[in-house]
Amino acid sequence: MRIKQISVFLENNAGRLADVTRVLAQGGINIRAISIADTADFGILRLIVDNDAEALRVLNAAGFTTRETSVAAVEIDDTPGSLAKVMELFQKSNVNIEYLYASLEGKAGKAVVIFKLENFDVGLKIIEAHGLAMIDRF
Repeated sequence: MRIKQISVFLENNAGRLADVTRVLAQGGINIRAISIADTADFGILRLIVDNDAEALRVLNAAGFTTRETSVAAVEIDDTPGSLAKVMELFQKSNVNIEYLYASLEGKAGKAVVIFKLENFDVGLKIIEAHGLAMIDRF
């Protein structure tokens, strides 16, 4: 099961993140998970939203450069060690995780971890084989 993530490429200037969130708010888009990575010159904002097609439309119309990517959103217990267990599964199977970030959005006592896997299909098989819950929206 795949979930769509939107990446927005931003100049590393004051106010650019505010510009993105304003455009999304004006478009009625709700952000469900968010992460940003930056360098001295640019940043990559990664978003999971409630309406990816509309988010892409409003962001592109506002002049932002975007990209849509498939990621795995895995629900885990919100307890110490839960993430370590999932990471060990990927390690034992030699599946590289390009990046991850998390959201507490979801059921009480659960967290959602968003994984960008180098080999999505192999990673998906590992997730399914070990009975981990994947979600397709949140």
